[in-house]
Amino acid sequence: MSPAQTDPSPPGADAVRFTALWEAYAGRVLAYALRHTDHHLAQEVVSETFLVAWRRLADVPGDPLPWLLVVARNTVRNQHRSGYRRGVLEHEISRLHELAVPAPGVDEVVAERADVLAALAALTGKEREALLLVAWDGLAPADAARVAGCSVPTFHVRLHRARRRLRGHQSATDAHDPLPVLSPRSAP
Repeated sequence: MSPAQTDPSPPGADAVRFTALWEAYAGRVLAYALRHTDHHLAQEVVSETFLVAWRRLADVPGDPLPWLLVVARNTVRNQHRSGYRRGVLEHEISRLHELAVPAPGVDEVVAERADVLAALAALTGKEREALLLVAWDGLAPADAARVAGCSVPTFHVRLHRARRRLRGHQSATDAHDPLPVLSPRSAP
């Protein structure tokens, strides 16, 4: 049996019921929404409320106004949460934009950064991890070895190899000294 055959209501009955709901209660839902938000958002609240009513028409009770107002209240709350999240995001983006404004001498820093990134890319994954755990994260070699999942002597070997390969990259490219940027905070 198709859904049309199991539905006891005549064709178009849902549309008739929905139209009656709209005509009887749209103004009251709008008045409720206007008490809680501005005119533009209130129109959206009404639209969303009646969209939910259309989708859940079978759940709309015989006295629909309280049910419609609960849906409208939830829609207003969702909009307020979305507005708050949007405001926080806009603030963070503007803050990051201010931080990203290039400073004087940025070309030199960019070139240095490219050299350091190229040198790091030339390392093996374990060497890069060892160097970054010490230089970037500021861990002592014993703590870094624990994070890397190896013994302290093995970690010292990885760190030594990484530093040696960086020095080799530095002398091969005649770049500015990238080692101070990557020097560990606590020597082994």
